[in-house]
Amino acid sequence: MRRDYELLIFDWDGTLSDSISRIVDAMRQAAILARHPLRDDQAIKGIIGLGLPEAIRTLYPDISGNDLIEFRRHYADCYMALDVEPSKLFDGVRESLEAFRAEGYRMAVATGKARRGLDRVLKAHGWLEYFDVTRAADETASKPDPLMLNEILQHCGVGPEKALMVGDASFDLQMARNAGMDSVAVGYGAQALDDLLHYEPQLAIKHFSELRAWLGVRAVESSLG
Repeated sequence: MRRDYELLIFDWDGTLSDSISRIVDAMRQAAILARHPLRDDQAIKGIIGLGLPEAIRTLYPDISGNDLIEFRRHYADCYMALDVEPSKLFDGVRESLEAFRAEGYRMAVATGKARRGLDRVLKAHGWLEYFDVTRAADETASKPDPLMLNEILQHCGVGPEKALMVGDASFDLQMARNAGMDSVAVGYGAQALDDLLHYEPQLAIKHFSELRAWLGVRAVESSLG
């Protein structure tokens, strides 16, 4: 069946994995240990998707270099303690990804996680070799810079018009826009769906399985057209 998209690119936290509450808890615990003012949950959710240094600087613009290093260490320790058992995938994710593979889509991950953290959760889910390519924030530019998407496109040999970015944060959708790529807004993750609609996604979903249904309709229409 002919498809208009060939490559599906997914954010991880808040899109595939139900990990937002752990990130918020770890950030708050790290702030206490690093002796910085606490930020409310909404502020912390607003930085999820950025690379960790960029996220901390957004919450604490005046933080010094040494304090940033200390904060990052505390956050990593706190998150690891909370994430002994990796966060569960959202309902419908595993089944949908299996269907996408069977249908011939290529798949990638573009995340604000560090490589070590991403590899750990991929291994826990049996997915170390599952995706065509994955990119983590500490090995490329942080979102919303389009570099990680451009690297994924180059690796896969796919043009931006044939790729789709799926994410729950403004950084994901802005990154897609910066790369000349269509996007899907996820409304069950870190940021409110109404805020994501400003980035004009092709689709807004409240359950992951809605993406599969929408792509199926588009594939049929593409074949008929």
